[in-house]
Amino acid sequence: MYRAMIDKDTSALSRIHADNFGVVHMTGIRQSRQEYIRVIADGTLNYFSVIEDSIDIRIDCNTATFAGRSRVTVAVFGGGHNTWRPQLLFTLEKHGGQWLLTSSGASTY
Repeated sequence: MYRAMIDKDTSALSRIHADNFGVVHMTGIRQSRQEYIRVIADGTLNYFSVIEDSIDIRIDCNTATFAGRSRVTVAVFGGGHNTWRPQLLFTLEKHGGQWLLTSSGASTY
């Protein structure tokens, strides 16, 4: 996911996010899958690097949660490069043998 965000690989992002994906950013801004991918592609969200600090995955049949803490270097909404420490909680569902991200929420740690 992060590699696709850094590379602005909209095809990969579209493949791993479910059609009904929604994200709530640390700022409280909510975006649909389409809007989220668009702002990555147009440079509103510019991701440069990611270092994972911790990952916790829990699977229950065809649903899962993925909680991660990382250090992300990004320039957002016209600002300069900053390194943020987001704590992300994703939900995933398995469709046709493939795990798709269905939601994401971010806070800091």
